Amino acid sequence: MSLIRRIRIVSGRHLRSAMLLPGLVVLASTAVSLTPVAHAQAAQPRTVDGKVVSGGQPVKGAVVHLKDTRTLAQKSYITAEDGTYRFAQLSSTSDYEVWAESNGKKSSTKTISSFDNKSSFNYTLKVD
Repeated sequence: MSLIRRIRIVSGRHLRSAMLLPGLVVLASTAVSLTPVAHAQAAQPRTVDGKVVSGGQPVKGAVVHLKDTRTLAQKSYITAEDGTYRFAQLSSTSDYEVWAESNGKKSSTKTISSFDNKSSFNYTLKVD
């Protein structure tokens, strides 16, 4: 094979590779630009709020517990005059349990799943 023919074959291969390169750069930059958007949507913080009642009346001073079922970490909130409570900045990738206690009585436990895509939850906890 002559030297000129070899140069043409090698040059042709490099030319085809060079023609594909801009397309690969565009695909790679598109994938990189989409990643932060998808991550930001998944990382949206959650809130849990509501009221503690007994006999239909708000309970002042009830203790509301919020438990992360993965890490077993717990937070507590003491209700206000109107029986309200609020937990904010909760992870959307954790599962939670929330319940209230007052005067030796305990409410039923509400669960929040990481598979639920809502960002806020409102529960009335009854300690009857």
